[in-house]
Amino acid sequence: MENELNERPIMIGQKLPEIKFEAFHENEIKEMDLAKLKGKWHVLFFYPKDFTFVCPTELEDMANHYEEFKKAGAEVISFSTDTSIVHKAWQDASEAIKKIKYPMGADPTGKICRAMGTYIPEEGVSLRGSFIVDPDGVIQVYEVHNDGIGRSAAELLRKLQAASFVREHGDQVCPANWKPGSDTLKPGLDLVGKI
Repeated sequence: MENELNERPIMIGQKLPEIKFEAFHENEIKEMDLAKLKGKWHVLFFYPKDFTFVCPTELEDMANHYEEFKKAGAEVISFSTDTSIVHKAWQDASEAIKKIKYPMGADPTGKICRAMGTYIPEEGVSLRGSFIVDPDGVIQVYEVHNDGIGRSAAELLRKLQAASFVREHGDQVCPANWKPGSDTLKPGLDLVGKI
C-alpha cells in the first residue's frame, strides 16, 4: 500500500519516523515521540476509531494480555485518529476500555497513520495495523488489514516472542506456530527437502 508521506510503503527493516504525538496514559495526556521508542520492543496497534464495534474488543484483548507483553520486554501503544480527550472519554464510558493500562496514542491529523501506511484519506481513519518494532526502532513485523477483521493479541504476542528470539539467536529461525520453548530450526543445506 502506497502512503502519502513516503515514496514507498512501510517495509521490514525500516526505522520508525520521527513524529511527536500526544497519548492518553495513566489518566494524563503525555507527549511522546516515535523516534524515542528505542531501547525496548514496542507493539504499535492502529485501529479506526473510538466508540465503535470491533475496536473495543481488540483493545480489551490487548489490555488482557498487556502484562504478558511487558514480561516479553515490550510496551504497547494503540493509535487512532481520535484525540487524547476522546480516548479519555472512551475510557471513562466503556468497561472494556477501562482495563487499558498502555498508552493510547492520538493522531487526529493522520500524520502517523500516513507515515505507517494505514491511513484511509477518504474516511480520515486508520486501517487495522500491527507493527512490532525492535529496540533499535526498526520494524520487524507488520500486518495491515481490512477494518472488519479483528486481531488476536495472543497471536501478536507470539509474533513478538518469535521476533525477540530470532534477534537474540540469529542462527535460528522459528517455524509456523512456534511458541517459547518449542523447537526452532537452524537453516542449512542439511535441512533442504527434509522438512
